Amino acid sequence: MTVFRISPAVADSFPDALVALVTATGLRGHEPWPATTAALDDLERQLADGAWQPADEGDPRIEAWHTAYRSFGTNPRRIRPSVDALGRRMAKKGSLPRINPAVDSYNSVSVRHGLPAGAFDLDQVAGDVALRHADGSEEFVPLGEPGTVENPRPGEIVYADADGVLTRHWNHRDAHRTRVTEDSRRVAFALETLHATRDGDLLRTAADDLRSLLAPHAEQVAVHLLSADRPDVDV
Repeated sequence: MTVFRISPAVADSFPDALVALVTATGLRGHEPWPATTAALDDLERQLADGAWQPADEGDPRIEAWHTAYRSFGTNPRRIRPSVDALGRRMAKKGSLPRINPAVDSYNSVSVRHGLPAGAFDLDQVAGDVALRHADGSEEFVPLGEPGTVENPRPGEIVYADADGVLTRHWNHRDAHRTRVTEDSRRVAFALETLHATRDGDLLRTAADDLRSLLAPHAEQVAVHLLSADRPDVDV
C-alpha cells in the first residue's frame, strides 16, 4: 500500500482543496480502449463544431490555479497549470495528443471538466507520497528528459516520495521515473480542485468518468478522496 498525504502546511494554505485519487490495478495498456478513443473524438468534434471550448484563464477553475501558483512564487502564464496548458493546446491545434490509453483517458477527463489531472505508476513510487512544500534540496527529473535534473525552489508545492519530486509546481509537469506507460499495471490518477465547496460535485463526476474509462481495462478501480479533513489515504 502507498499512503498519499497532504502536509499540514498545504492544508492550511488551501483548506478547500480536494484531490480525487482514482487507483487502478491490473491495467492492460496494450489492448484497444474504444471508450477512450470515442471520448477524445467527441471532444474534438464538439470543439470543431463550436459547441464546446476548453476552460481558459478567465474561467474560475483555471483562475484559482493561477492564484495558487502565484502564492508559491510561480508565474502561471509562463509555467501553466496542466489543465490550462492542455486546454490551450487543444484550442490551438483542434485535438489532444495521443500518448497511451491510460494517459489519454485522464487527459480527456481533465480538459472536459476543466480540472488538473496527473498520474503515477505506483510500481515506480518509493514509499509514501506527500503533497507538500519543497525545501529546495529535492531532485526532479522531468518527463521525457531522463538526463535532466532540476531542483524545485523552496516553497514550491510538489508531490514527492522518498526518492524525489514527482510533480513540479503542484501539477505543471510530471516526473520521468513515475510516468505512466502501456506497461504500467498499478496507477494512481489524481484529479484536483482548490474549491471543493464550489466544484466538489464536478470533481466527483470527473472521477466517476475516469473510473468508467479505466474499469473495462483493469482488474480493480477505486476512488479515494484526499482533503484537509482527510489528509492521509491508503491506496
